[in-house]
Amino acid sequence: MKPSLLSLNLGLLTLLTSVHATGAMREYAATADTSNWQMVKTSRLECQLNHEVPYYGEAIFSTAASKSKDVNFNLDMVVRPDNYSIAGLKAVPPRWRAGLPARDIANMKLLRKFDGELGNKTAWEMLTELEKGYQPTFYYQDWQNTADKIAVGLSSVNFKQAYWAFLQCRDSMLPYSFEDISFTVMNYEPNTSKLTKASQKRLEKIAEYLKHDTGIASISISSYTDSYGGRWNNLELSKKRAKAIKEYIVALGIDESKVDTEGYGEKRHVASNDNILDRNKNRRLVIQIAKM
Repeated sequence: MKPSLLSLNLGLLTLLTSVHATGAMREYAATADTSNWQMVKTSRLECQLNHEVPYYGEAIFSTAASKSKDVNFNLDMVVRPDNYSIAGLKAVPPRWRAGLPARDIANMKLLRKFDGELGNKTAWEMLTELEKGYQPTFYYQDWQNTADKIAVGLSSVNFKQAYWAFLQCRDSMLPYSFEDISFTVMNYEPNTSKLTKASQKRLEKIAEYLKHDTGIASISISSYTDSYGGRWNNLELSKKRAKAIKEYIVALGIDESKVDTEGYGEKRHVASNDNILDRNKNRRLVIQIAKM
């Protein structure tokens, strides 16, 4: 029995649709042989894990020193978007588990002339999917050719060892950022150049940060006293205190030319000198740090 003309046409239409759909999806992902994950930054201030997507760009997971140590994701595209759009993100099962469905993770905004970015929650979800062997994959409409769709996958091959190094790096980062130490007010014990215990701990925190940041542009140290002890003596005492802190900072490896000091003595009080608590506030040292 010969097939009808209608069934032949339907079969041809199905075939053409299938070919067109396959041809319209441009896929970018590393193969098992080319998949590489690399730690490119490993310090107590920053950790970064990179994965090259051949002929497309780079996937980057990064985290910086802070109390939260949030992880951020950046999809560094060689050709950035020409239009505003949305990319869907799915966790695609590995080939050896091809029977499982892909799972939706999130959507990522595509901004004109910007790389794609995702925050802490989604970045962690991507990392855990990679750890399980899944391939986080972005899908979006191509802005250069409206007939095409794009799929950008992150391969899980060779991921685990680099991921472990990333987790260890993150664990050893400082639990505070530059913003936390860039402006500091410290106080002294009465009639001495000895910092209070709280201020000494604060200074140690600053010192630990300065050991690792090579981008410091300048450090300003300003020292003040209360109004007890004589004006000239207080002026000299404030200069002595500022100088001592400078010597401490320079000993950490900071270029001496970047550190400025000033002793103001009894000038610029921030409180009354009529009681002990207010005199403690005036007996202070201010450190301001700027980056390049």
